[in-house]
This record gives sequence, structure tokens and C-alpha cells, in this order.
Amino acid sequence: MAEQEIEDIPGVGPTTADKLRDGGYTTVEGIATASYADLAEAAEIGESTAKKMIREARKMADIGGFKTGTAVLEERKEVRKLKMLVPDFDELMGGGIETKSITEFYGEFGSGKSQISHQMAVNAQLPEEYGGLDGSCVYIDTENTFRPERIEQMVNGLELEIDIPPVETFLERIHVAKGYTSDHQMLLVDSARELAGELRETEHPVRLFIVDSLTAHFRAEYSGRGTLSVRQQKLNKHMYDLAKLAEEHNAVVLVTNQVQSNPAVFFGDPTKPVGGNIVGHASKFRIYLRKSKGGKRVAKLVDSPSLPDGEAAFLVDETGLKPL
Repeated sequence: MAEQEIEDIPGVGPTTADKLRDGGYTTVEGIATASYADLAEAAEIGESTAKKMIREARKMADIGGFKTGTAVLEERKEVRKLKMLVPDFDELMGGGIETKSITEFYGEFGSGKSQISHQMAVNAQLPEEYGGLDGSCVYIDTENTFRPERIEQMVNGLELEIDIPPVETFLERIHVAKGYTSDHQMLLVDSARELAGELRETEHPVRLFIVDSLTAHFRAEYSGRGTLSVRQQKLNKHMYDLAKLAEEHNAVVLVTNQVQSNPAVFFGDPTKPVGGNIVGHASKFRIYLRKSKGGKRVAKLVDSPSLPDGEAAFLVDETGLKPL
């Protein structure tokens, strides 16, 4: 499907194709999985025309019909794993963090969410045989936590028997944008889709999308029960767009999430992630991070479609994330 251009879709001429690309729809698969209303708005066409366009794109991309379990198993062979290079954690995740899925890390401040984001931005650029994805990274920073100095420390802390590229090379392949509001954050996903489309056929396509943090702006802008439904609707669309990115580009989508206390819990840990069922259903893997003694962090796999619950401990030091 990589050879197919959106101009190959019946009814899509050069002008419409340019509008679609400007709207972030750069692939046949992206159009095939779009909503009628969004596509109509992006291409400045009627909704009935958008429906026809999506139907034709689905035929070309072979999307929308039923498949046998055998066919799905074959497709699953395309899934790749991004390693933390901490054996206990990678084993907990069945070999690493999966592409084509959203993985959510949630926990209190200082629990290691941004540390993991930085480390994965480095590791994603490593060769596949060393746990990476041979790709670039898009980093949407909503809490002003991205630090290039931390990337430098982590690159210098890599312990691999290969020639490590210079720090500047790693930084060049991390594309950072600051999100200032929830609406801006959602628009940045469209920009990320455009960038990923431009880099798709290069030596280092985008294989990792990071949103750190997912819910900070939504939480600040929509407070109180009266705004809850609007917030959740916007979050739902945001997660849907991120899931599409993961599928279209065979990439890891890593989101970090804030937490809140559940006052109804009298025994055990009252901490729960922000975003409710919307975020919970959209995230295929949910990992709860908590601090421990001596700089240790504990990652608990809370939800997964295929892996058992479990925990893994790791160390955060000046050189990055390390095994105990």
C-alpha cells in the first residue's frame, strides 16, 4: 500500500489532493479511516462526496471488511517492539512496547513518566537488533518537560557494542512541539501526521509519537461536572486520532497521564488516572508508575489485551533508565 498515492483514489484530483494533504490526510489508509465530517471539512467538499471517497479508499486499502483470524495473525507479524533496555520491564511487556497501539504511563509527579518519554525517544532511533525501531520521534510537550540535555545524558549512557551516533544526530531525529492548550494539542496531532507522511519513505520514518502529558490541558481547561461531557468528547477524538497514527505508521504511541485520588477507596492505593473510561478503553497497555526507595521506580502493568498483570522495577540515574 506504500506505493499508492491519494491521487489514485477515484474522484481525487490534484487540487483536492493538495487540500487533503494540507489537512493532514497524506495516505490512502488515513483517508480510509477518516470520519465523513472531518474529511469533508479538510477537502472542502460535500459530505456525500467524502463518503464516496472514503468508500473507494477502503477498497484500495482493504479496510472495513471481515478477516479471518489467520489473516489477522499475519498482520500481527508486522508489529514491532520498542525496548526500554531494562530486561525486567521488557519481559513484563512481552518483549517491549508494541507498535500499532497506544501505551499509557500514569503516576504521580516524579514517578518517572517524562524520564521514560526521553529514554524511549532515544531508544526508538537504535537499530532493531538492539531494541530500537530505526526511526524518528515526534514529541508533543504539554508541560514544558522536554530537555535536550537529558537526551544527551541518555545517549552518553547507552551501553551497546555498536558505534553510537553523535548526540546531535539523536536530537535531529526528535521533532518537538509545545502544546499550549487542549485545542492546540489536538492540532499538533494533525501536524504530526503531516510530518510522518513526509518522513514515511526516508531512512528514518517516524516510529514513535509521544504526548507528555495527555490530560494536563484538558484537566485545567475543563474543571467541574458541567464541562465533563465536552472534555470527554474531545479526549475521545484525540485518542482516536492518536490510534490512527499508530496504525497508519506502524508506530508506538506513548502517552503519559496525570493521576487523581479516589476518595471512595479506604484500603489500598487510591490513585487513579485522569480521563476515565475514554482514556482507559483507548489505551491498549496501561502502566502505573510509582516511586520507591533509592531512586527506584516500579512499573505495574495494569491492563493489556494479551499480557498478564505484573511489576518490574528499574533505576533512574544520570545516565538514564537502568536495571537494578
